[in-house]
Amino acid sequence: MTSKAPSPSAAASVTAVNHRAETASDAPRDTPPATPRRSRGRPHGDGPDQRHRLLDAALACYVARGMAATRLRDIAAEAEVTPALVHYYFNDATGLREAVIAERLMPVFEQVRDSLLGMPDAPLREVVTAFVDGICAQVERHPWLPGLWIREVVSDGGDLRDLLVTRLAPQIATVMAARFAAEQAAGRLNPALDPRLLMVSLVGLTLFPASGTPIWRQLFDAADLGIEDIRKHALALLGHGLELPA
Repeated sequence: MTSKAPSPSAAASVTAVNHRAETASDAPRDTPPATPRRSRGRPHGDGPDQRHRLLDAALACYVARGMAATRLRDIAAEAEVTPALVHYYFNDATGLREAVIAERLMPVFEQVRDSLLGMPDAPLREVVTAFVDGICAQVERHPWLPGLWIREVVSDGGDLRDLLVTRLAPQIATVMAARFAAEQAAGRLNPALDPRLLMVSLVGLTLFPASGTPIWRQLFDAADLGIEDIRKHALALLGHGLELPA
């Protein structure tokens, strides 16, 4: 049986269909955009002042929670950043703590120490005044200082007590105690006083009342009670109690 040849119109139709299929296969297909890979390096939110903010946030958390109980995510929340940024700058909790000590705490005491060590021949009254003025100025400049002192130095188990004994206090305490003893031996200091405990008295008249300022304000209904009042009070007591020559 002889097959019937397609009509010219049918052949043209098949050719057009094949052409459209080939054209469609050659056209670029729509593909979803590739997800950009996260670049390595500084995390989002980094800025020139961010490291300082993290140190300040760490201090706030240390005072509120204690150093041992503070986690990196607590500090990140306080600074309103991601924990990744804290890790980027300090690696871990130990690195952050060491940075706080080196960049925030040590400079405070070094300034007081250097001021006192730079007065070897000054009258004792001026030395005592310099100590009180120096501590009160640091408290005014760094409101976190009294609270951190009480929680981490004075309290049993405080994370900074060893730092005080080994690095912060020795130079100031030994120099001041020796100076008090020399003045006492020369008859220029109340003989009933213990030169070693005078350093305790100086701290007790400055950092301790400063740490309890919110209590004193509430107890005496004195919202205006502040560090300047503590400074004047300490100097008045020391001036008369030490029986220093004018």
